[in-house]
Amino acid sequence: MQAGLKPPFPHYLIKSSTLPKPFSILLEHFLLHLLSERRLSDNTGSAYESDVSFFLQFAANKNITDLNKINLEIIHSFLIACRRKAISNRSNARRVSALNAFFSFLNMQGRIDRNPFATVDLPKSGRLLPKALSMEEVNKLLELPTAPSPLLLRNRTMLLLLYSTGLRVTELVMLPLAGCNMESGFLKVIGKGNKERLVPFGTAAKEGVESYIDTGRAQILKGKKSTFLFVTGRAKPMTRARFWQIIREAATAAGITKTISPHMLRHSFATHLLANGADLRAVQLILGHADIATTQIYTHIDQDRLKSIHRSFHPRR
Repeated sequence: MQAGLKPPFPHYLIKSSTLPKPFSILLEHFLLHLLSERRLSDNTGSAYESDVSFFLQFAANKNITDLNKINLEIIHSFLIACRRKAISNRSNARRVSALNAFFSFLNMQGRIDRNPFATVDLPKSGRLLPKALSMEEVNKLLELPTAPSPLLLRNRTMLLLLYSTGLRVTELVMLPLAGCNMESGFLKVIGKGNKERLVPFGTAAKEGVESYIDTGRAQILKGKKSTFLFVTGRAKPMTRARFWQIIREAATAAGITKTISPHMLRHSFATHLLANGADLRAVQLILGHADIATTQIYTHIDQDRLKSIHRSFHPRR
């Protein structure tokens, strides 16, 4: 690792050790650049590590030891190999974007003569419209079970707050107790790129959080201390994977047959706001989107719904 850096390191700075050492060192320097200069989140850094190391391993298997030898023919064979592995165009587009950033970094550092990915077009991935729940499905999902245990109360409160705010799953599980201002009705959230934003939440979510804090959180902690709002019995924040399990268990219990994810509740939040007349710019700020074009995709969902209604009921359809 670079001199002066002290552990613990983000987990994605450790994984590249399986690569040939020269490649591993270059990737390590790139990841440290992302961490220190661009201040990307651990999840984004991990994605970059995975995408770049996947290609570097491919190059190593081709007995390539000098990245200056990477050309369009090698890149083309790499993309063909990805397609043979049934890797989607969407994933390959992300991978090409990550590799373009990696080789651009090496070129700017003077470690290679040129960026071979500079002229590579992204694989056409299409734009997938995010899936959302109906209001009826949301109501079923958020229904409080009879005589809930502290854990069930915590789980339901997390779902309630997620739908009320549109948080990303990492933002939800890592939400500090101090970041929840019950009087103002705002959350202080640290989002992608360590950007801070204020997110409002509604009365139902406020009542749910107050009930969880008053009757559930202390019982889960059993005398332990934690700075996080949503805690486990070890006084630690919940993992993303565990919350994925929780939301799917809740969907099954509610009789929802769709394959549901935390991001689907975020999609539902945005879709329902815009369908009821919310300002697009306001929704962008709440979601923490850097580009309003990312938020605009939710307007297409409502347009598709209107088209469906028109086709179903217009006499000359």
